[in-house]
Amino acid sequence: MSAQGVKNPPSLLSVALPTPLRRCFSYLPPKSIAIEDLLLGQRVRVPFGNSFKIGIIVENPAHAVEGLKLKRVQDVIDYDTLLPSDVLGLLCWAAEYYQHSLGEVIANALPVLLRKGEPAKLKTVQLFRLIPDCDLSELHKAPKQTQIAQLLKSNAQGLTADQLGEHVENWRASMAKLIEKGWVEVSEQRDYALTVNYHQKPSVPELNSAQAAAVKAILQESQQFSVSLLEGVTGSGKTEVYLRVIEDIIAKGLQALVLVPEIALTPQLISRFQRRFAVPIVAMHSNLSERERLNAWLFAKQGEVRVVIGTRSAVFTPFKALGLIVVDEEHDASLKQQDGFRYSARDVAVRRAQMLNIPVILGSATASLESLHNALQGRYHYLSLPERAGTAVHPEIKLLDVRSKPIHDGLSNLLIDALRQHLQRGQQVMLFLNRRGFAPTLLCHDCGWVSECKRCDSHMTLHFAQHRLRCHHCGSERPMDTQCPQCGGSELIPIGMGTERIEQALQALFPEEDIVRVDRDTTRRKGALEKKLATIKEGKRGILLGTQMLAKGHHFPNVTLVGVIDIDQGLFSSDFRALERMAQLITQVAGRAGRAEKPGEVLIQTHHPQHPLLQTLINQGYSAFAKQALAERQAAQLPPFSYLALLRAEAVDMQKPYEFLNEAKGLALQLSVPQVLISGPVAAPMEKRAGRFRAQLLLQANKRSELHRLLKPWVVQLEQSKSGRKVRWSLDVDPIEMY
Repeated sequence: MSAQGVKNPPSLLSVALPTPLRRCFSYLPPKSIAIEDLLLGQRVRVPFGNSFKIGIIVENPAHAVEGLKLKRVQDVIDYDTLLPSDVLGLLCWAAEYYQHSLGEVIANALPVLLRKGEPAKLKTVQLFRLIPDCDLSELHKAPKQTQIAQLLKSNAQGLTADQLGEHVENWRASMAKLIEKGWVEVSEQRDYALTVNYHQKPSVPELNSAQAAAVKAILQESQQFSVSLLEGVTGSGKTEVYLRVIEDIIAKGLQALVLVPEIALTPQLISRFQRRFAVPIVAMHSNLSERERLNAWLFAKQGEVRVVIGTRSAVFTPFKALGLIVVDEEHDASLKQQDGFRYSARDVAVRRAQMLNIPVILGSATASLESLHNALQGRYHYLSLPERAGTAVHPEIKLLDVRSKPIHDGLSNLLIDALRQHLQRGQQVMLFLNRRGFAPTLLCHDCGWVSECKRCDSHMTLHFAQHRLRCHHCGSERPMDTQCPQCGGSELIPIGMGTERIEQALQALFPEEDIVRVDRDTTRRKGALEKKLATIKEGKRGILLGTQMLAKGHHFPNVTLVGVIDIDQGLFSSDFRALERMAQLITQVAGRAGRAEKPGEVLIQTHHPQHPLLQTLINQGYSAFAKQALAERQAAQLPPFSYLALLRAEAVDMQKPYEFLNEAKGLALQLSVPQVLISGPVAAPMEKRAGRFRAQLLLQANKRSELHRLLKPWVVQLEQSKSGRKVRWSLDVDPIEMY
């Protein structure tokens, strides 16, 4: 920043603050620091209202407006730039594209401790060492000093305060005297050290022809921006392609970022990467402590780690020399943030790679229709892995027509018989049901009462083991009813199936078998998921049961049978993306079977065996389904052949969302962008949630530029709307959920 002449008005700092307002705030620099010594990307503490907030300097200085009374920055937290220019530029782009407050976008990208104003440095501890060649006999009149000195002598590398406290009580006063005498030196060392879990070079599998072609194609573009859509069937060796490309990146002295949609996928990926590479590798996800997250962030920024494996928000991590981005399971909806700052980590990753002029790989067994469309248009390079790696073959997939067939707690006789046959051969079986809890609702047999959530348009799910009823939408819960609150009847019947109920049924059918259940209820504690996955891979459990947490990306070589208990719930939906997601889920679940030498079998229970989606998927595969689905989307002018933005509003008063959305619609029409179709307002698919009524307004355009030409001025008007202050509203650009 350049200093201004004396005759000019004072220069200002433009600061992004974590507030919903889509603007930056002007402040005078601190009196003690010259403005030319301040840098973009530094954190500052500033007065805001009756409190103080931490923000980021984001623009070159402006000039004060005459007559405008401004406050000064209270404190400059960082001595250097916290956010490098490339990351700050990416965040500014994201704020503009997703029409969100820049201050909140930046806060979302920072570890929590940095948001709180903690120093951007690795935590250190004091290390106490004894000076060599000390004559301990001189301390004979000071027994505690002698004890400490002898302890340090036997630990030449030094001891920390915690380590000293384990051996000597009340040691600090005696230590101070030893330091004063010059017998002990004190230094600082990191409280957290990077480790390399690499012992010996592993055997590297030989690439098949498709893998080799994919690696070659990606490396040919490694010196510039390119997007490679790597679509490979489950078990085709996509991860091995990632590893080969990252090996080249590491050899060039560069870093790699690998994004995964869910925390559940990080442990196995990290383990595999650590076995392959003799370099520091860190994880970044929400299960880390605040200090662990900050450490990983700083290690990446300083270039001390070569590979970062993280979930959605890791896309904003600063790197010293980023050379490659990999987005695994690029189709997964979890890569899109669904509240607050609603961004797509996949799309941000592509933009970041473009800004840095580096390659990005989008990998999936079931590529999203958006990515496939980009490949067909020539924007992405399409790379295919059509066969499973090694000797594994594709599993045989069958539909089980359960119409008019007896069902035992969700399990048909055909499925039970198949489970028994595979278990008798000493193999593992997996059952999939994407619904946790015991039953979706509780019904009174006498009067028809059902357990409904008072705060949502939804039933309360029965969790039988805890004797609780819980709403999976707002989190409300209460004890399970023993009598009907409406008629007093005592015959309350659980209706429907959840993983807990299936587990109970399996225990009765196969009492001799060990069962492991993997869902959100059984993996809440830190490390619980990793322990369950390790147990599965050891082959100690015969029956695996779970939700989609178990279906994605895992390699279980002993699983030879996969049973899908209820596919019908996803076949009929008002959401135009529902069938795409169902096809992806079926394909991903089926991919868990027969991933090693043993052949696999997939059985899907359904009451609709003639459904066109199921027939296309079973007989022709996901690629044929995707081609058909793209043609249908084009005919209906739905994404990826058009672009959407969804304005949502909610309030305790049912009418307030409609008042705001009708005003918003009127403002949009006044902006006169006829290429944008405006639909609504209408009630959200779940109108009442968490005690608030919800409605939405949909904007659609055939060109992205036309949609954004309306959004930018429109959002400014919405912020000034009086009716907007009576509701909670949010704008979702490129929404993937229409609820």
